[in-house]
Formats: sequence, C-alpha cells, structure tokens
Amino acid sequence: MFRAVILVVLAFALSACDVVATLKDGLQQAQAVEGDLEQSTGVKPRVGFNWHNGRLTSVTVLFPGLYQKKPLDDLAGLVRAAVTKEFKQTPDAIVLSFALDKGPSA
Repeated sequence: MFRAVILVVLAFALSACDVVATLKDGLQQAQAVEGDLEQSTGVKPRVGFNWHNGRLTSVTVLFPGLYQKKPLDDLAGLVRAAVTKEFKQTPDAIVLSFALDKGPSA
C-alpha cells in the first residue's frame, strides 16, 4: 500500500513539472513582450496569457491608459508582432485593452 501511495505522489510530481516549466516560460515570454512594447511605444503594458493543452489560446495586452501616439491599427500590428515573436507561436486571440481613469461623474 505504501508503494502505491509513493507511486501516485511521484506521478503527480512528474506531471506538475511540465506545468511549472510552461508557467515559468510563459512568464518570461510575457515579460519579453512587455519590454518589446515598452521600447516601441514608450508605455509599459501588462501582459497575460492562457495556455490549453500546450497551445497558446489567448494573450491579453493591457495598456495603462489610452494610447494616442499611433493609430490603433499600427498599435495592433506592433502588439501582434511582439506576441508572435516572443511566444514563438500565434495565439488563437490577442486581446488589446486600455485602462480608463475614473473621469468625471455624471
């Protein structure tokens, strides 16, 4: 019985190695995207990602405010290029978002 418990614990530990490695790599890639976009735009966004069965399903790029130095199409192209370059694959979706200040109340 003790051996069975040890085998189960060992199996879980080995299966978690891939999860930990994927998460670690994903965080490094997200930071690289943040750095690339900060260099090209002058604003550092926050980057999140979602993996499913080893496939990059989505990447979210959140800018801390509206970005008005370039047209939205140009910004989207910069984001797509940085994400594809650093994650080394094209996600199913890239979500580009902007945080808005509270602003005046109505």
